[in-house]
Amino acid sequence: MKILIYGTGGVGGFLGGKLAKTSHQVTLIARGAHLKAIQEHGLQVQSITGNFTAHPHLATDDLSKIDVPDLVVFGTKSWQLQEASKEILQYTNDTTLFLSLQNGANNTEKLNNVLPKNQVLSGLCRMISFIKSPGVISNPDIPPTFLFGEQDNTRTPRVEAILQAFKEADLNANIPENIQIAIWQKFLFITTVSAIGGLTRAPIGAMRDNPYIKDVMLKTAQEVYAVAHAKGILLPESTIDKAFAAITRQASQTTASTQRDIMEGKPSELENFNGFIVKEGKKLGIPTPVNEMIYELLTPQEKIARLSLSK
Repeated sequence: MKILIYGTGGVGGFLGGKLAKTSHQVTLIARGAHLKAIQEHGLQVQSITGNFTAHPHLATDDLSKIDVPDLVVFGTKSWQLQEASKEILQYTNDTTLFLSLQNGANNTEKLNNVLPKNQVLSGLCRMISFIKSPGVISNPDIPPTFLFGEQDNTRTPRVEAILQAFKEADLNANIPENIQIAIWQKFLFITTVSAIGGLTRAPIGAMRDNPYIKDVMLKTAQEVYAVAHAKGILLPESTIDKAFAAITRQASQTTASTQRDIMEGKPSELENFNGFIVKEGKKLGIPTPVNEMIYELLTPQEKIARLSLSK
């Protein structure tokens, strides 16, 4: 299988590195010093599951150099997804499959707006991973899990083939019975912690140990749950309890990627997390006052970060 990883950051780097150690042909799209380091020394992954160095078939920032892929996995941020899909479309064909693993609840819809819907899969990952230095990916906590499937949840030969490739790479991967519920379960968890972490500038341990902040996180999660149900995504009653159990299990110094982006003054996924819940809540008549407060408090900084990016 010819696999293209579009965006070799924390998620794309880990996944691409593991797949590159199999017989599958893996191409990594990266930029700048990170790309140069991969080209010269390979991609180094430092993971809670074991360290390794991978040498992909090709690492490049020039899409005209790639072979037509059988599978494109997007490793960009969710706010970059539509632009990335527009860029890659001309280098694919009518059998190429497209898979998004980003955080967010509506990434599949974003891809459907640009790409042929029958070629778009839905997916998510559960992991903490980031670029530690050029050419080096760090996965210090949470052994990675990858879930994906067809939009209608049928178990087709093509998703089985992808699962087999992931298993060959010794990845913890699976096809859930309902990928939409799985995506919203992850979305509820990440929306509960990320932007609040950006506001507090504190790691997960300090937030969960503070009763007031923990209550704000709980109310955030309850609003996400209510919006999901209003949209017909019938999350299990245990979803919020399981999210907080996961929060409890995380290493005390853990921070979310969106939190780190906010703290570093970079464009973040605020719009796709709390902003998405606020907008969906208004459309559906579901009150989301806590998500709205978080969103509005962080929006001025987000606008400054976006303005700096455009200069």
